[in-house]
Amino acid sequence: MNVNTSTDDQSITLWVVEDNDAYRDTIAALVDSTEGMHCTRAFPSCEKALKALEDDFAPEIILMDIGLPGISGIEGLRRIKAISPSTGLIMLTVIDDEKQIFEAICSGASGYLLKSAPPHEIIGAVRQVLGGGASMDPRIARKVLDMFSRISVPMGEYGLTGREKEILRLLVDGFTAKGIAERLFLSLRTIDTHVKNIYMKLHVHSRSAAVAKAFRERLL
Repeated sequence: MNVNTSTDDQSITLWVVEDNDAYRDTIAALVDSTEGMHCTRAFPSCEKALKALEDDFAPEIILMDIGLPGISGIEGLRRIKAISPSTGLIMLTVIDDEKQIFEAICSGASGYLLKSAPPHEIIGAVRQVLGGGASMDPRIARKVLDMFSRISVPMGEYGLTGREKEILRLLVDGFTAKGIAERLFLSLRTIDTHVKNIYMKLHVHSRSAAVAKAFRERLL
């Protein structure tokens, strides 16, 4: 199993997995033109990306098409997270399909963007995920919330306090721990303690799992 690490202390490593040659080249060029980021590998399929993980260090971020031929982006997401849990995966799509969004969130996606997103939004999403946040196109976020509002699922009883629910909502909205601390006028250490308590009460071990559970069981 490869360890998720950068090959350059001064540069964030990213991979792109996209079957459209022109779009793949565009995203790779965008990343390489951004200070502090480097696209070290680009693949037309999940199969080739998974093969590369056998011989290469996992990158810190992968930008991946959700609708790939062969192994789909969602299945690829699951397999990559199994190999390198710390790698952040941002899914790219041309459609805001509810079922795919739900599956991607529940499978551990760190972000979900439309391919029509302008360059600054894509780079902003990468930086947000690197900072420990979750990034989602606002149009997709609204669709997700609308979808879950129509699903009749019993609300879980996990004993979350009012403050913990407030922090969980901010996690769902994509805020980093530092951003939450600034918004709530609390210390970063206090926020970290609350987040650990949230994870413990929800029986999860990561931000993406907490967000997925919040959506799935309508905790907010």
